[in-house]
Amino acid sequence: MLDFSEFSGLVLFMFIFTAGFWLLIFLLTFVVPYWIGGTIWENMKLKREAKKAAEGK
Repeated sequence: MLDFSEFSGLVLFMFIFTAGFWLLIFLLTFVVPYWIGGTIWENMKLKREAKKAAEGK
């Protein structure tokens, strides 16, 4: 049987472990695709503007 200090340490460890796990899931499913999509979108926009500038000269 666990005494209170061991139990509180286990609870703290499980909280930190699961918080890190869910943070990793959040980053991999939302932040990274958003970042990659935004980078692709900006590159497309810059290429489109460069093409318009080249045609305008």
